[in-house]
Amino acid sequence: MVHEPEQRVWANFEEFVSLRGAALWRSAWLLTGDRQRAEDLVQDALSRCWTKFDRLNNDEDSFEAYVRTSIYHAHLAWWRRGSWREAPRETTPERTSAADQHADGDLARALLDLPRQQRAVIVLRYFDDLTEVQTAETLRISVGAVKQHAHRAIIALRNSPHLADADRAALPPLPTDRPQGKD
Repeated sequence: MVHEPEQRVWANFEEFVSLRGAALWRSAWLLTGDRQRAEDLVQDALSRCWTKFDRLNNDEDSFEAYVRTSIYHAHLAWWRRGSWREAPRETTPERTSAADQHADGDLARALLDLPRQQRAVIVLRYFDDLTEVQTAETLRISVGAVKQHAHRAIIALRNSPHLADADRAALPPLPTDRPQGKD
């Protein structure tokens, strides 16, 4: 939906942060619904990952995927520590129109109504454009669990009082299992 993590070799760490920092922050903001917490997650992930930049910045590995995984695990760890009391905020990313800001606020409120695992699956699958397998690996859960969380989250989002009818219509179709007997 928003972007696909870039698989490329960066000139240096500063270039990576400059060109991908905003996309990382937006994903963190969708997870937390809080501007400051999103900034903290991204800063923490970048500070943890910069020492691995030279090793992972190559054609075979994706440094961005590594940073994103760090963001999601830091978010889950934060939640497990009991700092999970989240409340929707009126702050939204800087956008060009008031309509976009209102839509982002509605989306944030709808996402914050989801349980944390469902929210993480939705952000990874539909905003970060990861496959079910990549999402499962990132969250350290099974592909079946990814499908189940996505299914339940989409149903909840379709019933969310925070989303307009047009927003509900734009939701992805419900994930379904492959037909039996076909590979």
